[in-house]
Amino acid sequence: MVDVGFSILARILKLGFQLNCIILNTLVKGLCLQSKIVEAVKLVNKMGKIGYKPNTVTYGTIINCLCKIGKTNEAIGWFRKMQERNLELDVVMYSTIIDSLCKDKLVTEALNFLSEMISKRIQPNVVTYSSLIQGYCLQNRMHEAVKVFNTMARKGCSPSIVSYNILIHGYCENRRIDEAMSIFREMTNNGMIPDFVTYNTLIGGFCLVGRPKIALELLHEMQGCGQHPNVQTYAILLDGLCKNLHFPEAMALFQAMEDKKLDLDIVVYSILIDGMCNAGKLTTARDLFNALPAKGVQANVWTYNIMIKGLCKEGLLIEASELFEKMEESGCSPDHVTYNTIIKGFLQHNETSWAAKYLQMMVDKGSQQM
Repeated sequence: MVDVGFSILARILKLGFQLNCIILNTLVKGLCLQSKIVEAVKLVNKMGKIGYKPNTVTYGTIINCLCKIGKTNEAIGWFRKMQERNLELDVVMYSTIIDSLCKDKLVTEALNFLSEMISKRIQPNVVTYSSLIQGYCLQNRMHEAVKVFNTMARKGCSPSIVSYNILIHGYCENRRIDEAMSIFREMTNNGMIPDFVTYNTLIGGFCLVGRPKIALELLHEMQGCGQHPNVQTYAILLDGLCKNLHFPEAMALFQAMEDKKLDLDIVVYSILIDGMCNAGKLTTARDLFNALPAKGVQANVWTYNIMIKGLCKEGLLIEASELFEKMEESGCSPDHVTYNTIIKGFLQHNETSWAAKYLQMMVDKGSQQM
């Protein structure tokens, strides 16, 4: 569509019509939406040469795009250009930079921007505060995260569902599940309705600390509140049940997913296949793997690696080797994990000549890709 836009732009110029910043900004935004940041920057630079000064919208579009792709330093450079040109800076612009710095775990730098922002009498909003909370959570500094959360409320800026979810996620990642539940109860007591992100986070948290039965209870609570679990919810819970060796519950959950005719993807099947392999239930894992084509699901490299590892673990090396060959025939190229898995499997069963064969194949493949 952007190419069409440039064609229209060329026609406008050819017909002698006047350009304006709205047209140019639309093209800049279109390039950014297509992740063509280099072309967008070239267009902005060209604007100045043809007599059109980039405005706040232009800079904001570029800064937002750079932050989204993780190029925070470049975004700050454009931000400083805005200051040099005395263009208006607002809470959205500052919050965009602060959010990007926090995602890079550069909370100190983010706080410097916050101080600069406040010195210009620009008040932080819920997005600004939520970004700082996330920054502290990413650094496992939950005490500071809570302080920011409380400051936000004290300043009259009501926490959003996103703010609560970030804080809950931070506690879950740090295995402080009881504190996560405390925040969850506070949220609901304040009239905030949990969304699927809230429940998915808590379900994952309880699985992480080895309490998958409570995670199952949360699934039922979620359904009782009218919040429909998505495939990700089930995948998180299924993974947790398998990793905590609750295989009957895992199979029951999987059956319920199939009964609901959910659009199950390869991630869900791979989780269950992995769980069965780790539990020594290779027959069940093999049956699930072999049933994938009939279900219209294509195995990926992760799935093949799981099965090859499971076969090697049980000493079924010929079958593992056959699956390796089938993997290549199906157009799914083995990766370094595949090679390492099968080499290790043969070595563990003292099949050194076979291990050497696959090692040479891996070396040859690496040479071809160089």
